[in-house]
Amino acid sequence: MVWKMEEKGSSNYIFLLHNMDAATTSHFQCAIPSDNTEDEVTEKDIVPYVGMEFETEDHAYKFYNMYVGFIDFSIRKDWRNTRKLDKDIVIARRFVCFKEGLKRKKDQEEIKPRKDIRTGCLAQMTIGRESNGKYVVKSFANEHNHDLATPKSRHKLPSQRRISTAQVAEVELASRSGRENVGFISKDVSNLLSSKRMKEMEEGETYTPLHYFKAKQTENQSFFYEIQLDVNHEITNIFWADAKMVVDYTYFGDVVCFDTTYRTNKDLRPFAPFIGFNHHRESVLFGAALLYDETSESFEWLFKTFLKAMCGKQPKTIFTDQDAVMAKAVGNVFPESYHRLCLWHLFQNALKKVNHAFQNSDSFAVELRSCIYDFEYEEDFIKSWQSLLDKNNLLQNKWMGDLFKLKEKWALVYGEILFQPVLRQHN
Repeated sequence: MVWKMEEKGSSNYIFLLHNMDAATTSHFQCAIPSDNTEDEVTEKDIVPYVGMEFETEDHAYKFYNMYVGFIDFSIRKDWRNTRKLDKDIVIARRFVCFKEGLKRKKDQEEIKPRKDIRTGCLAQMTIGRESNGKYVVKSFANEHNHDLATPKSRHKLPSQRRISTAQVAEVELASRSGRENVGFISKDVSNLLSSKRMKEMEEGETYTPLHYFKAKQTENQSFFYEIQLDVNHEITNIFWADAKMVVDYTYFGDVVCFDTTYRTNKDLRPFAPFIGFNHHRESVLFGAALLYDETSESFEWLFKTFLKAMCGKQPKTIFTDQDAVMAKAVGNVFPESYHRLCLWHLFQNALKKVNHAFQNSDSFAVELRSCIYDFEYEEDFIKSWQSLLDKNNLLQNKWMGDLFKLKEKWALVYGEILFQPVLRQHN
């Protein structure tokens, strides 16, 4: 990668950083000897030194990051000092090697410790703000206590990952030329191509879901669909319901099962159907969605859109899996609905979380099901639950404890619901 420079005066150059995004490409003025007659910047030319001056803190960071890109290591921002009366003005800042420091003892004792990459490296550059508002290098250390990255793995370094406007065209060629020649990793490529596909969908590319939805709405004005765009006008979430789904919900929408456990594409994006039961105990579909993620914002948008399609009618009971984020969205959008946990998902989670109980006792599954269905009085339910925990050594099991806190959402003793026989069959 080449950084060209233009001469300014007898001993100064202005760097044009072509590895930056076009919107953020900056000119860095710094005092560098003019004995370099080449048109390309070399590692020797861009070694920071005490007294080097920058227009802004951001310029200093980008220059240092440009330098470490030559050396093949990564940096991160460390501490900073600000003015007491104006916290927005930084008076000192330190940038360090990403392997600086050591893992704290508290972090080492975590249940699932992450791989420790820190080695206590002392490489750093510290800048300070002068009275003229510019920033000057106050200290610089360049000795590392670890191996540096290889040129072929340079693109994986955190501070060297980027896809600029100029590099977009390189994505198409990356598979042939090798990603080590550009500053991004496979996930960056995937994200960029995904954004490109979403933009093409928004513009009406033939045979996309958007094209299909528009065609269906032309055939029948009762066909409903809605698309959520992000700040970059790219499609994130999609919901649709045809006329039959809306009619079915009118008659059979008192009880709704909402499920996001389907994964239908290579990116594992959730497919989320709204399902119910008709008078023949057959499953009926009330609507479906393709979600970008499973955040509270996405769920709330989806549930509000579902209500819009169904003329504001809230279900009397809605079944979901044991997801706290989803539960929050249900409470916010369906305040009149009775939220229950899907018992099929409950048993699937139990098989994962307390599998040893199923393995060690032939009666555990029967007794757990009995706690869910068989009691009319809360006192009897509590006694049976405590007996189940005690018999299987689960009194201190966190998952079982958390499940008990949600007992009003799954134990029938806390409220019978409509179409209970049908839902028992489903679960």
